[in-house]
Amino acid sequence: MQTVETAKNYFESEGRIVPLADVRNIGIMAHIDAGKTTLTERILYYTGTNYKMGEVHNGTATMDWMIQEQERGITITSAATTCLWKKQKINIIDTPGHVDFTAEVERSLRVLDGAVAVFCAVGGVQPQTETVWRQSRKYNVPIIAFINKMDRTGADFKKVVEEIRSKLGATAVPLQLPIGAEENFDGVIDIIEKKAIYFDMETKGSEMIIKDVPEEFKEEVDIAFHYLIECLAEVDESILEYFLNDRIPDNILIKRAIRKSVMTNMIVPVLCGSAFKYKGVQPLLDCVVECLPSPADIWEIKGLLPDSGEPTSRHVGDDQPFSALAFKIMNDPFVGKLTFFRVYSGTVQRGMTVYNPRTQSRERLGRILQMHANHREERDAVYSGDIAAAVGLKNVVTGDTICIQNKPIILESMNFPDPVISMAVEPKSSGERDKLYNALGMLSDEDPTFIVKSDVETGQTIISGMGELHLEIIRDRLIREFNVEANTGKPQVAYRETVNGKSESNTKFVRQSGGRGQYGHVVIKMYATERGSGLVVENKITGGTIPKEYIKPVEKGITEAAASGVCAGYPVVDLRVEIIDGSYHPVDSSEFAFKIAGSMAFKDAARKAGMSILEPIMKVEINSPDENLGDLIGDITSRRGQVIEVDSQNNMARIIAHAPLAELFGYSTAIRSLSKGRASYSMEPSHFDRVTNEIQKQLLEKI
Repeated sequence: MQTVETAKNYFESEGRIVPLADVRNIGIMAHIDAGKTTLTERILYYTGTNYKMGEVHNGTATMDWMIQEQERGITITSAATTCLWKKQKINIIDTPGHVDFTAEVERSLRVLDGAVAVFCAVGGVQPQTETVWRQSRKYNVPIIAFINKMDRTGADFKKVVEEIRSKLGATAVPLQLPIGAEENFDGVIDIIEKKAIYFDMETKGSEMIIKDVPEEFKEEVDIAFHYLIECLAEVDESILEYFLNDRIPDNILIKRAIRKSVMTNMIVPVLCGSAFKYKGVQPLLDCVVECLPSPADIWEIKGLLPDSGEPTSRHVGDDQPFSALAFKIMNDPFVGKLTFFRVYSGTVQRGMTVYNPRTQSRERLGRILQMHANHREERDAVYSGDIAAAVGLKNVVTGDTICIQNKPIILESMNFPDPVISMAVEPKSSGERDKLYNALGMLSDEDPTFIVKSDVETGQTIISGMGELHLEIIRDRLIREFNVEANTGKPQVAYRETVNGKSESNTKFVRQSGGRGQYGHVVIKMYATERGSGLVVENKITGGTIPKEYIKPVEKGITEAAASGVCAGYPVVDLRVEIIDGSYHPVDSSEFAFKIAGSMAFKDAARKAGMSILEPIMKVEINSPDENLGDLIGDITSRRGQVIEVDSQNNMARIIAHAPLAELFGYSTAIRSLSKGRASYSMEPSHFDRVTNEIQKQLLEKI
């Protein structure tokens, strides 16, 4: 993301309701149960979008519209909505906090200009917080931190601020201080204006009462103000001049410097409140419009030319060539396939024909909808900087660019993690077969981390996802949305294979069957590399012992052999293969022969180097009352887990451990039983590690 202090000249269409500079595209992101959806509900209420507030625990939250979300009290799919605050238009995407639905966060952050990161005042920086923070930094999304749940027992504002600095590596700068904490949390202090803000409970916080800062907080406010100026002086020359001359800049200059620092990711402003208790939401909205960028601030939108792959760019503005990124697919029971897209440049009207550079095809864009969770509002056109949904795009998938054909561009897409868990699925009756495969196809179109494939050897249909909950939701949706009854097998872990050392293979593929034969000769070296490095194939041939046209087939043979596995049928990773020598026959050599030779050489070298099976290891965080600590540690150890860290505060313990995914099936039931329902946990993929010799032997016996 590239930001500018003042937007350059751009054209705005007369059809616009809100000027481009007054638009904010933001996401609400956090660890599970930090209060994202509750915060969004309060925002919709205070901005007048909703006349009453929904609650997550009652299953009435606007943004949690899926029945699975309402039943479980968690966000599963990112939901988009629009509201107005002080004549500023804010497009909001509420994202899930559970790691199983990390793709929803990834694709939302790709198209957003800013984000509000919500932190629990008790839990602080939690595992999924770190994950979404890394995702936001990948796309350089400016962030405002909101420390929520200041009314909860154990709330500690200073501790969370320090964790943001130490664990996330961010320059966290408080713009507010809490007035009290836990049951005594009354309001917030604005450090810049040096005023105390209280929220009238009779109006559910709609009316704010402004007072002078209480005497006991004045020294703390002065220290926080001095720290703010010190941080701004490091990134803004105008503030630095005041700082060096020991003078105080005016508030307009301070706010301008804050905005500049936030948009360049130099600082993270920190605010606080309690969304559930109606405190701190309106000042957060003020900070969103004052500090986060508008689409006009992101002047240059970078991309590639489809034919040559050379860098190119677009500029913001309604008169520019149309370009947009499709970031989400959703199957709506009433209107069919919905394609959510963010317009980066130009304007698109209903019925317009758009071009997809990936498929090199044109499609007619039918209806255009402004989404409010699962409610729809018809639009005739959408403009540069807008987020909307289209009906009628049949061949567009997540990450596709849509543009005009005479000015094509491919915008930066998204990368999604590989699934870590699989299970077999089959229809309960032959009559359900087509319905099942159609439903799985639709769900796969929606979710890039949900993969459907057929096992060539067994003939089974295998579905893969990011975790048990992910596949459980898929199974539930098959029944409720698509009316498909299906049998599912036990979840299977996505194992990998790797080599133990280094080896060399000198392999010839020779076939003679009368007439022209087949001849391919390859010499390769193989080395084990560090975890997470994948497969690297490098051509080190000099002197033309193998002609150039046969090198690609050799590489293809190696990569295909690696994908199908050597000892147990799992993909082979974390190794380096060098093609160092070989020979060819002027008549009998062919691409096919060298591809087979490459595959044979790879398998031969792998067996010589020795093979090990790798399993996915999860990072597990458990929060529990102290009294259950021993039982939970004992249980995680019995699951071949390794406890990394144990922390205890306010009679609540936090355990961080690494454990194999294969041992964590059904863990939610076990943890409820051990803690009588009082403990909670979250987990995310950490790394792959070798299985024990005993387990490897068991896995090989199953083949």
